[in-house]
Amino acid sequence: MREGNRWGVGRIKWDATMAAGATPPTDDLDLWLDGDDPGGTPFVAIADMSRRERVTSTAKSLSPEGLASRGMPIGEPGTLLFAMYASVGEVAFLDRRATWNQALLGITPNPEKIDSRFLRYVLLNMKDELLREVRSNTQANLNAGQVGNIWFQRPKVEEQRAIADYLDRETARIDTLIEEQQRLIELLRERRTAVISTTFESGPATVTTKVGRLLASRPSYGVLVPRYVDEDAGVRFVRVGDILHLSSERPMRAIECEQSDEYARTKVAGGEVLLGVVGKMGQAALAPAWLAGANVARAVAVLRCKDPSIAPLLCAWFGSDSFLHQAQLATSGDSIQPTLGMQDLARFEIHLPTDADAPVVLADRLAKIDDLIAGTERFIELSRERRAALITAAVTGQIDVREVA
Repeated sequence: MREGNRWGVGRIKWDATMAAGATPPTDDLDLWLDGDDPGGTPFVAIADMSRRERVTSTAKSLSPEGLASRGMPIGEPGTLLFAMYASVGEVAFLDRRATWNQALLGITPNPEKIDSRFLRYVLLNMKDELLREVRSNTQANLNAGQVGNIWFQRPKVEEQRAIADYLDRETARIDTLIEEQQRLIELLRERRTAVISTTFESGPATVTTKVGRLLASRPSYGVLVPRYVDEDAGVRFVRVGDILHLSSERPMRAIECEQSDEYARTKVAGGEVLLGVVGKMGQAALAPAWLAGANVARAVAVLRCKDPSIAPLLCAWFGSDSFLHQAQLATSGDSIQPTLGMQDLARFEIHLPTDADAPVVLADRLAKIDDLIAGTERFIELSRERRAALITAAVTGQIDVREVA
């Protein structure tokens, strides 16, 4: 900790030039080019810069006519882009000469007063505060005036460079560690899928049947157009996004009790398999006892097994290569998003293990992998918290980087 922080304070507008972008008419094809067209000027949108330190490529470019149509700003490599809309607080450097849309603000600091890397870390540190400000106003975005008025602690530019050097080095180490852990999670998930797929391989240890023959009743879609009410005034309502995150302490939407009664066939009693049948395939979970009485969305199917002991196996099978392959074939003709038909699902072929201990053995193996994944995800979360705390400490003078370098 430094003794007596003698840093001054600054405002971005005092020592930097700022330029908001614009978007030419998108229906005028003469104004637009492909992102890699050498005759165009790269046009940066938020998607081109999100979660990147540098913008190295863009999906679109502007023709000379496109640039002139709106008097577009031009930024040189090193210009700092700041997101004022949508992904508020995202910041990235231009790696090439480019222009940008109205959601972004180009910032070019005076190098004699502000180190651009230091300013980027300052803005990253302020992201949560800026997001809170955005949520509290009616516009749900920032403007150039608000960004220019941001106050920050400003040491001498030599110290700014030292801080940026330190943070570049330390955040790179943390980022490398996070990437390694993310690769580990990918490998663990691949291992999880392999364990499931091996369990349901055709062979002497399995018997082949159809999904429909395992069920006590035909699988059904849930509520088509929900009538939402407060959670304590209605029936819990399970949507696709809830399936993999079921928890009695996690808030859920609710629908009218009368509407749930209209869809009695998909009321949950506990122990059923809940399967997402719209969008990403393979999302499945056993309905816990505390969910009894709930109902489900149109994109969720409720599957009741004749033999309750089969339900854990069926639930696991929905994560297998066999199911995913059959689901892909059944939904390949869908033009908007994959939607699995209930009749198709009932006809899917499954190779079911005959060993009575198979559900327990499989559950144990998957639980060990899930524990490793959860532990790794927590490690990544803590690493990101460490990264954010390090930036805060450095750009606010809580640590003297010359002492810890």
